[in-house]
Amino acid sequence: MSFSKERPFLLVGAGKMGGAMLAGWMAEGIDPASVVVCDPGLSDEMDGLLKSHGIRHVAAVPDDLTAAIVLVAVKPQMMDQVLPGLASAVEADTLVMSVAAGTPVTKFQEHFGPVPVCRCMPNTPAMVKRGITAVYPTTEVSEGQKQDVTKLLSAVGKVVWLDSEDQIDLVTGVSGSGPAYVFFLAEALSEAGMAAGLPEELAHELAVATVCGAGELMHQSGDHPATLRQNVTSPNGTTAAALDVLMHAEGLQPVMTEAVAAAVKRARELAQ
Repeated sequence: MSFSKERPFLLVGAGKMGGAMLAGWMAEGIDPASVVVCDPGLSDEMDGLLKSHGIRHVAAVPDDLTAAIVLVAVKPQMMDQVLPGLASAVEADTLVMSVAAGTPVTKFQEHFGPVPVCRCMPNTPAMVKRGITAVYPTTEVSEGQKQDVTKLLSAVGKVVWLDSEDQIDLVTGVSGSGPAYVFFLAEALSEAGMAAGLPEELAHELAVATVCGAGELMHQSGDHPATLRQNVTSPNGTTAAALDVLMHAEGLQPVMTEAVAAAVKRARELAQ
């Protein structure tokens, strides 16, 4: 990849998402000497990870640091506070990557000029290397930089490229926020099991294992979810009875559509 000890990869923010990505890169064998982490408030766990790998940590970007790649992994509301302090590390060919929801590329160009920018929307399964990250590149991003981005993000899951920045908000509503929908599905299934008469601990265990197992089956089989659903649904059986409720005109689909639309709306509001 096109970064080195002399011109490093700068990770700004080593919280849950930034930390998950860093752990994935370490597992993939990235050179620790080519990485600098900027975060004034590291967790004890992250501090231990950096020290164990010999990764340089700074609370603020030093004036003599020039980065090949800058990955901004801080909350959107912190951008105006953080970005001015990064300007000295960004040159005309520095690739700026962002994983912040609702922060458009124009925000980075206001601070850094017309540099190459990639807006990235990962999700939390990146913490277990099963995430998916959608990326929108500006026209300044070179093919070599796109290859670097793919290599970096593939360490924590799949990578898909977007044709327009507008699609980022749509991705946020589906996969960015999507893990929380799945977690709530497991909660709801557990609660339903308890309402049917199962003990709380058993209902929870059954629900979590079912959601995890079904997800892994989708992952390994590669079949469309509709095909898998049809495969386990016997006519007039128990699954069919349950799906008659879930697939009713007022069932899960319209609620899910409304939920995704609400997430997309909020993502667009954050960008204003």
